[in-house]
Amino acid sequence: MSFWTALLDEADQGRTLYLVATFIVSVALVRALARERAARFKSLLFLTMVHLVCLVVAAAQRALGSELYPDFRVPGLVAGGVAFVGIAAALLFNVLLPRVRLEVPRILQDVMVAIASLIAGVTVASRSGVNLSGLIATSAVFTAILGFSLQDVISNVAGGLALQLDNSIEVGDWVKVNDINGRVTEIRWRYTAIETRNWETVLIPNSQVMKSQVLVLGRRQGKPQLLRRWVFFNVDGRFQPSDVIECVTNAVRGAKVDRVAADPQPNCVLMDLGESFGRYAVRYWLTDLAVDDPTDSEIRNVIYFALQRANMKLSMPAHAIFLTEESADRAASKTQAQMQRRVHVLEGLDLFAALSKEEREALANGLRYTPFTHGEVITRQGAEAHWLYIVEDGQVSVRVSDQGIEKQVAVLTAPAFFGEMSLMTGEPRSATVVAITDAECFRLDKATFKEVLTHRPALAEHIASVLVRRRAELLAVREGLDHEASMRRMAGSERDLLNRIRSFFALN
Repeated sequence: MSFWTALLDEADQGRTLYLVATFIVSVALVRALARERAARFKSLLFLTMVHLVCLVVAAAQRALGSELYPDFRVPGLVAGGVAFVGIAAALLFNVLLPRVRLEVPRILQDVMVAIASLIAGVTVASRSGVNLSGLIATSAVFTAILGFSLQDVISNVAGGLALQLDNSIEVGDWVKVNDINGRVTEIRWRYTAIETRNWETVLIPNSQVMKSQVLVLGRRQGKPQLLRRWVFFNVDGRFQPSDVIECVTNAVRGAKVDRVAADPQPNCVLMDLGESFGRYAVRYWLTDLAVDDPTDSEIRNVIYFALQRANMKLSMPAHAIFLTEESADRAASKTQAQMQRRVHVLEGLDLFAALSKEEREALANGLRYTPFTHGEVITRQGAEAHWLYIVEDGQVSVRVSDQGIEKQVAVLTAPAFFGEMSLMTGEPRSATVVAITDAECFRLDKATFKEVLTHRPALAEHIASVLVRRRAELLAVREGLDHEASMRRMAGSERDLLNRIRSFFALN
């Protein structure tokens, strides 16, 4: 028999043409529909190459009449049968089932393919004349040794199957196993892969996962994935706990911090009372478990600025010793520096351009330092508050809400001011103002400004003129009017505004 005749006969018996054609079509389909899973065909390519090599060698041995012909033919047929099983599984799990939105866990795929491959290999070998019963009967001792050596592997496979079948751990869950904390990315037949926040991947044997206490983070039945975080801080014991809790709770709830759930709302609680301080904690619910420390940092930022605005001090050790000699001259020097800073801010604002030096100093003496961190709401539309904010450093966004839709109408960059209508006329806030960056602000209240107006009522005319001009600019932005049209729209408003200012401050 010639080599080519033997080769064609072996290819026909081994269904080689079907195997190669199916392999090529499967690779094309998977690369087109699920490219990320094409790497799984490397093992199938190896089996197909083993089949082809054994086919050629077996045909050559058959043509030569060698007795070694079956030794190459049977492995080739077995490799081809296993390759057929792998190709069918690749099409089923990577192409067909994903089309109907059905995902089979990877470990179940591996186990099913392994069982089907074993059945296919045994069937092909048996039909090729291999006496498997005799082989099994004469290898009982070897089988026992093999089973004993593979007990860890069997335990891992069984553990992986149990994890998948009872859904105790799923891919995407955040878990803590012993001292490993991370997200489950894969459950294989031997191990469970966990990615940590440090860009590390830890492979934990399934048997160890089954024996360990596993904490699934952020999971509660019927609820979204949230994780409660605790941010601790200490406040000087001279401040009343209820005031601290109210101040920090309002600040954290009002700040627009990313990845902090609105429901449940964050809150502040008193955890302990020390000798000279109160230990507090802000509890909030994290929506993205991968970003824990950065979100904690944002919350600490909000806490710090809230305490600064309320003039509440973080605690210091009770045994701290200050060596600075506090004298009347030093205190006066500090006060003078603060006054110069505030007067300098007032000088840069057109609203106070008509004030004398003494009047600016009087206002500066009544300013209250109120810093805000980025993302915090400084004022809210519709709120009633009779004071004005002066931005010394930073940027703020002015936003107007209409029928539930919020639109940014202006960005104020220091030096700037806002909230003037609430200070001058007592009307509710016409816009919401949010800090874009950390904003160093001062607050001017009605009582302080009334002292200046009472001594010089004529200032009200200048202030009314400035406020009308600013309102005209705001209308131009909100309604798309040019400057002249907006000024005509506001014609006659200055006299009305002046009367409202005089009435609000009870000026003659």
